[in-house]
Amino acid sequence: MHLYGKRPVLERLKANPKTVRALYLQQQTDAPEVVRAAKEAGLRFVSVGKAELARLAPREAHTQGVLAEVEEFRYAALEELVRAVEPRPTLFLLDRVTDPQNLGAILRTLACLGRFAVVIPRHDSAAVNETVLRVACGGENFVPVARVTNLAHCSEVAKKAGYWVAGAVTEGGTPLAQADWPAPLAVVLGSEGEGIREGLAKHLELKLTLPMPGATLSFNVATAAALIAYEITRRLS
Repeated sequence: MHLYGKRPVLERLKANPKTVRALYLQQQTDAPEVVRAAKEAGLRFVSVGKAELARLAPREAHTQGVLAEVEEFRYAALEELVRAVEPRPTLFLLDRVTDPQNLGAILRTLACLGRFAVVIPRHDSAAVNETVLRVACGGENFVPVARVTNLAHCSEVAKKAGYWVAGAVTEGGTPLAQADWPAPLAVVLGSEGEGIREGLAKHLELKLTLPMPGATLSFNVATAAALIAYEITRRLS
């Protein structure tokens, strides 16, 4: 996989340098923090011209003069997440979140807040690809991601491990500010167009609604994740 841009590469060098296979720096690029982190990790850059870096980079990538070849993303095991040592992470189960930009933004937000993990299905979902890594800006180093065959089964596994399962709905749920926040918690977010699938919605023990006193639109799923995660952090910390 390719990782590109100063911030994503810098965070990978700081958090997980062993996954970096090769580093490329465009000639005359000003990236002192990245160079310093590479030296501290014992890695060297290959100096290349602009045309050569463009040839190496993914199509239409905005590299900022920095490119890394990294190992394929390693997904976590669901069983390890739900049985982690205390305090166990809050899980976000993403149902049909197919836009890699949204998945990347969610990882970035959850990384900033800490003690979160993400679960995605193998089908009808964005995978952790190069676009996700770029948008996450290093968040993938701090938020474990599990990939499962069935989210409904995942919710049952989480329940058996002591988790409460909540879900975000547009209507009929408890407003965030009024909700009781049991722990540990798994939160299901559905697609913006169709919401949470009916088969998965049956497993919810708590329904949450984001307040929208303004226009009757819907929140982008990454925005909804950020609002809910912030409230969880505020209430459970």
